[in-house]
Amino acid sequence: MRRPRTASTRRAAILITAAASCGLLLAGCAVGTGAANQDADYDAKADLGGDLSVMGFSGVDEVATSRVEVAKAELGDVDVKLIEGELDLQQFLASVASGKPPSLLYADRDQIGSLAARKAIIPLDECIDGEGIDMDEFRDYAVDQVTLDGKVYGIPEFNQVQVTMANADLLAAAGVTIDQVNGSDREAMTDANRKLAKVDGGNVSVIGVDSKLPEFLPLWVAGAGGSLLSDDGKTAQLDSQEAVDALTWAAGIYEDQGGFSAVKAFRDSADFFGEGNQFATNTLGAMPMEQWYINVLNDVSPDAPMAFDTVRGTDGQPIAFATGSAWAIPSGSDNPEAACRWARAMTSMDAWSAAAEARLAAREEEGKPFTGILTGNEVADEEIRGMVTSGGEPWDSAVAAMYDANDNAVSQPANPADAEFKDAMQEAVNSVLNGQATPEDALAKAQKTAQQALDDGWAEIEDAK
Repeated sequence: MRRPRTASTRRAAILITAAASCGLLLAGCAVGTGAANQDADYDAKADLGGDLSVMGFSGVDEVATSRVEVAKAELGDVDVKLIEGELDLQQFLASVASGKPPSLLYADRDQIGSLAARKAIIPLDECIDGEGIDMDEFRDYAVDQVTLDGKVYGIPEFNQVQVTMANADLLAAAGVTIDQVNGSDREAMTDANRKLAKVDGGNVSVIGVDSKLPEFLPLWVAGAGGSLLSDDGKTAQLDSQEAVDALTWAAGIYEDQGGFSAVKAFRDSADFFGEGNQFATNTLGAMPMEQWYINVLNDVSPDAPMAFDTVRGTDGQPIAFATGSAWAIPSGSDNPEAACRWARAMTSMDAWSAAAEARLAAREEEGKPFTGILTGNEVADEEIRGMVTSGGEPWDSAVAAMYDANDNAVSQPANPADAEFKDAMQEAVNSVLNGQATPEDALAKAQKTAQQALDDGWAEIEDAK
């Protein structure tokens, strides 16, 4: 077997591509040095000025714009420029390599580890102390996702967790309860899937259960008490028994409906964000889904026959696999003090209160319930939860499940090879879904690839000390 490319070679390939405009290799261009930030003076009482360019964030709704107003007021005379568009990591790395990065970066928390290992972003210890950011207010699992080698590299923002969502009419017609599709009893969920699904000649007309592979494998592994990565972020556990069992079972959900390709084709044809979504049209029995979809469903199909619960582990307890966003300061930022102030302000109680009030007002104007916002900050979450308004059933149950999931979530710790790790996992799952490998063989291969990437990444960190 040909030895897979290591994390170092993959990382170099990405960064060399990104830094092509400056014509330099990894060591000379693509890795940040942080030198421009060494003289930063973080002080919550200081008056700030200059420019602040923000990459990866756009104020597109009332939750964003209300917090931007709070942050701009905190920054005083700073001229804020939001760079339009989604975050392009290669573009960002190229800007770091060229010595002209944005002042501030908004990224997914699972990107922070690799960016920190590449020295594309800087540690925030001095920023946190200077601006007085209380990291104890943030959920531990959110902080773990932005902490590499003992240093915090990001300020957590929004949080995403999964909730079990189901069509109550389809469940009742099949003689199935929500407890049988929430993951607590996998054998019962397999049986429920077979009762709910409608497949004729390989054509799916009703998806019984969608186990949401490949992206939700970490959730199902966590549901069995396992984890795909050790707590210190150094040891891959992709070939653990919990992972093999979870993938075997979750892939079997699709096999019982004619295979993943048949289910995916039917799923992709749905009007996911519209009134013709799968629940409203009675073409999906149940699935785990991020909590923001509750609001989508309530908006576009408030009369859909829904039922909600947390996702539950095999021990019957609520479980979720948390993801989310974070603020980070690029290496070479031209205004790290303003960047830190913005990160603090955007995740402050004042900002979240303003966001909740703005969303509440918008929902009341539409005659709809306010279903809450998950922030990654425990104090903010509790305050916002107190502002939630009743939408009656099943929406009140949905909100309760959302907050229950948020309180019982786990995450994957930051590591220097997060992209390579995720790629290895998804490649393994896809090879199983496509019938190219058994779960055991696919995950064993992924384990070797991911572990090599982790070893290389951590070795680079140690070498740099």
